[in-house]
Amino acid sequence: MLLFWPCLWGLTIAYDFNSGFEIFYFYTLLFLIGSILMRSAGCIVNDIVDKNFDKRVERTKNRPIASGNVSIKLAIIYSISLCGLAFLVLINFNKFTILMALLSMPLAFTYPLMKRYTYWPQLFLGITFNYGLVLAWISINNSINLVPIIFYFGAIFWTLGYDTIYGYQDIKDDEIIGVKSTSIKFKNNPKKFISLCYIFFFISLVLVGLLMNFKVLYFISLIITFLHLAIYQIKNLKVTDPTMCLMKFKSNNLLGLIVFMNILIGKII
Repeated sequence: MLLFWPCLWGLTIAYDFNSGFEIFYFYTLLFLIGSILMRSAGCIVNDIVDKNFDKRVERTKNRPIASGNVSIKLAIIYSISLCGLAFLVLINFNKFTILMALLSMPLAFTYPLMKRYTYWPQLFLGITFNYGLVLAWISINNSINLVPIIFYFGAIFWTLGYDTIYGYQDIKDDEIIGVKSTSIKFKNNPKKFISLCYIFFFISLVLVGLLMNFKVLYFISLIITFLHLAIYQIKNLKVTDPTMCLMKFKSNNLLGLIVFMNILIGKII
């Protein structure tokens, strides 16, 4: 769902609802299926690359590949099959969308390597995870402008924030085995860093509303988004509590829905 929500955001800001809802529903289904297939393929690749790390982390040691229950050969077959199915979904879009999606493939499959070389793997995840926002926009408009670019960069910071929260579940094991992350880099000031990320994301929502000429009700509805980010996710966050970190991380699925409702309010009301 965290891969799908940006797709739906991009589709919603781009779509002209005066033309009816049929294409919107169809494209929403395509992006949902594509998100499921590509995220599944990405998870498999991640588990292949990280199998030796996963064996040494308490939370991940029982993953299928790390535990030896699924062979690497079979995992590769699964991943290739999922990518093939995703391509069948992709060819339903215009040529520009197909080209841009194919250009993003290296991002999807090199992200797992980043934690070996940089403290910013969450940034690369954000670039990859939110790429669907741009794809959704160009699937409707067959061109690109400032609106999806601003929204995309804002969404990258959203992912940078929530995946930093996610990373605190494993920080002790990660420091021992040498895995890098923003969770480790900013472990002394986690709330300040996450707050900064979410501020950039929120600013992008405001700018999108201004560029799209949304009415005042859209900006009022953003208060709910702000409260979720500032109060629920950050104020009460305890990075030393893995259970809480997972709960806050998962709440971003609800945040995705809230932002979608914000955009609908801006587009329709």
